[in-house]
Amino acid sequence: MKAEITEVSETRKRLDVEIPVEQVDDALSRLAKRLSRRAKVPGFRPGKVPISIVRQRFQQDLLHDVAHDLVPKAVDEALRERELTPIDTPDVREVSVNDGQPLTFHALFEVMPTITELDYGAVTLRRTPIVPDEAATDKALEELRLRGSRPEPVADRTVVEGGDIVTVDMARRGVSGPDGAPPPDIPEDRNEGVTVELGASANPPGFDDALIGLQMAEAKAFELTYPTDFEQADLAGTTVAYDVTVRALHQRHLPDLDDAFAKTLGDFETLAVLREQITTDLRREAEAEADRGIRRELLSQLSSRLTVEIPDALVNREMARRLEQIVQRMAQQQIDPRTANVDWEALREEQRAPATDTVRGSLLLDEIARRETLTVTDDDVDQEVTRYAERLGQTPAAVRAQLDKDHGLAALAEGLRREKTVELLLSRATIVTA
Repeated sequence: MKAEITEVSETRKRLDVEIPVEQVDDALSRLAKRLSRRAKVPGFRPGKVPISIVRQRFQQDLLHDVAHDLVPKAVDEALRERELTPIDTPDVREVSVNDGQPLTFHALFEVMPTITELDYGAVTLRRTPIVPDEAATDKALEELRLRGSRPEPVADRTVVEGGDIVTVDMARRGVSGPDGAPPPDIPEDRNEGVTVELGASANPPGFDDALIGLQMAEAKAFELTYPTDFEQADLAGTTVAYDVTVRALHQRHLPDLDDAFAKTLGDFETLAVLREQITTDLRREAEAEADRGIRRELLSQLSSRLTVEIPDALVNREMARRLEQIVQRMAQQQIDPRTANVDWEALREEQRAPATDTVRGSLLLDEIARRETLTVTDDDVDQEVTRYAERLGQTPAAVRAQLDKDHGLAALAEGLRREKTVELLLSRATIVTA
């Protein structure tokens, strides 16, 4: 067998192969003999068809089978001899196989880049200073008041105002899709006693304005066009017609911000104690975000020093993973990805830049881990499985079994190794709070 490797780029390779005619003929004879046992040819009993007749009558099928038989083995042999490990299955092209001639083809594949020069020393990182934020504490307290509030009927007016909790009978139907396209698959539905809190972030843009000023028992018909970047993808860019009738008005009654309110939230004797706890929690969150910011800056600085070619196969794999996460989130929101108004190709391309950054960071950490001889022990994996199980409320054995089934233990160990690498780099970095 003749095999030649061509360097297309730093990571892309081309393998050209020629399998000798003798090997092709041997494979033809072997496969023809196997086929003769079950071939049905007029004038011959089953299993008694001469090999020459089988080769003549089923030549194209046999040549197809020969290619499937010989090509994968040839690729594996050529790569093994040259100690090359493709990232993905090689893309075999232009297979040429004919009786009495060598079989030829070429295959394209990518390999991991070789990182020779990498400076990961002398890193200076800036950490965001943590300062007390009274406004943030006040905001958190107001959110707690809102959660502890209760709706009360409006007795002194009959007109809808901003901030009201309005009970309406409501019907809606799709009018048109984005850019005047046919209406989306929004079934016309009618519901009685729908509660709408004016000012809520979940309300469609313009919906609150359409209700403000309505009287009790008053009906109104209106249309809303949703923004093209609306969070609910199946409504983005669409126009929807609404018919509403006001049935009841309520307002939220907020509890007084005092010691009694603090006691309803837990083991807090006074409002001051509650306020102190909120401030402590906010500081802890701010410190965690500052730590995440340092890690992001660390990877950004070091990744900029990595000048190797990033394999497309790894980027495509990461893009696919990100799209899968998007689909899973849509499913959790009970949105059918197949019918949602999403330009999947455009969305996929939006993932290319962040996916490339993720792959670059992974290559960087893996190379540093190799140079620093960082390893992950079985105990490390067991401890992480136990922590994961506690978060899920499951037994470690059940979590390990699921990870093993999904081939996730290797990925878990890989993640732990990268985490050790980040911790090592942070311990060596100069961190300035500014």
